[in-house]
Amino acid sequence: MSGFPQNFLWGGATAANQFEGAFLEDSKGWSTADTARYVKENGISMTELLKPTTKADVEFAMNDKEGIYPKRHGIDFYHRYKEDIALFAEMGFKTFRLSISWPRIFPNGDEVEPNEAGLAFYDAVFDECLKYGIEPLVTISHYEFPLGLAFKQNGWESRETITAFERYAKVLFNRYKDKVKYWLTFNEINIIGMTGYLSGGILADGHQNLLQAQYQAAHHQFIASALAVKACHEIIPNAQIGCMLARMEAYPETCNPLDVMESIDSDHNNLFYSDVQIRGYYPSYMNKFFRDHNITIQKEAGDDQILREGTVDFMSFSYYMSSIASHDKDGDVTGGNLLGSKKNPYLKASDWGWQIDPVGLRVTLHKLYDRYQVPLFIVENGLGAKDVVEADGSVHDSYRIDYLRSHIEQMEQAIDEGVDLIGYTPWGCIDLVSASTSEMSKRYGFIYVDLDDEGKGSLARSRKDSFYWYKKVIETNGADLA
Repeated sequence: MSGFPQNFLWGGATAANQFEGAFLEDSKGWSTADTARYVKENGISMTELLKPTTKADVEFAMNDKEGIYPKRHGIDFYHRYKEDIALFAEMGFKTFRLSISWPRIFPNGDEVEPNEAGLAFYDAVFDECLKYGIEPLVTISHYEFPLGLAFKQNGWESRETITAFERYAKVLFNRYKDKVKYWLTFNEINIIGMTGYLSGGILADGHQNLLQAQYQAAHHQFIASALAVKACHEIIPNAQIGCMLARMEAYPETCNPLDVMESIDSDHNNLFYSDVQIRGYYPSYMNKFFRDHNITIQKEAGDDQILREGTVDFMSFSYYMSSIASHDKDGDVTGGNLLGSKKNPYLKASDWGWQIDPVGLRVTLHKLYDRYQVPLFIVENGLGAKDVVEADGSVHDSYRIDYLRSHIEQMEQAIDEGVDLIGYTPWGCIDLVSASTSEMSKRYGFIYVDLDDEGKGSLARSRKDSFYWYKKVIETNGADLA
């Protein structure tokens, strides 16, 4: 095989709401993530996580003095960013994916003037990255919607949110135009259909029809993304700006044509969002879905042109698992897959029931590149597991190394077979709070953080075995995976 290109962007990925901390510090406003509670008795189920959130639910969380809200403190990157970036540099990162907290820049989401303290913090972070030759890869909106806009206008259901986002994006582009060359608009934009509150600020009691609200919100995000792409190209002509999708590869359970059609329907449901952002128009297959579910997308004159003119430069995506598409809904279901799926007898599963499928990553790379013919960027991939700290402080996470090695091998094969893959940032390069369950015990990182699910611990950082392994992978540009 020809191996990885010399300019391949090796790195790691994080999100502000899961590791930054500094809750309400330096005039930061409330975000949807700040109301995510850790339920220690039995953990939080996926059903509980995805249920609609009401204004009363949010107000309870804001006034709750007894509950545990891990995303408010994260792992305190806000005060420890120099230490953490130095560790990333020691591993040899070429890029570091992080997100900017919208309410740290605009506390309520729609102020006219930004919060200078928030802007200055990211200046310092980017300067620290560039000191080590690490290119920041910045997500503009990552599961952290300003509560002010949720209360004021039910988040992305309102057309007015487009104006607020465009102002926010332009502030970022103008401020960091000499420091950031790689941007993403919305993290896992397709998840708004599952977590309308978390990613979109949609309150359950703020609308008449949740499905209608979610797809209308998605349309507003499409327009906002396209406007941000246009602004980025104008303000930072040498920058690249992409979309980001939660990829959910679904295999037909059998060669029954009905199972094959189920897999096609699954792709339509998943790739609708990237189809719009990359191709620049609504795909025809959504017409039936909208008709069957009595959904009418309210567009304004000029929206279609905005979408056509604001297509992204590359596609980024997360990939953790694959699933099964079946016309027959009976059978054992996996515990961890977000959408629920039959168990694949050919695959092993993680501690959380996520089916481990490295070849599925190669399948996805080919399908996406064949479909879009734009550069691809894997910006999330990793293994959540319960790490054990030995008496001498070491963490022997061979299971994580095995997971990453097997996926990197498939990436190399896909590149050799013609896929244009520009980078790889494994998720949670340092242990951080889980997006779905607000746990710390579900760890992904190369760097161990001494913090438990209830927020207790020294926050001390230490290197796992995978730290040294990934350092070697980057040093050899993927040639040495042993």
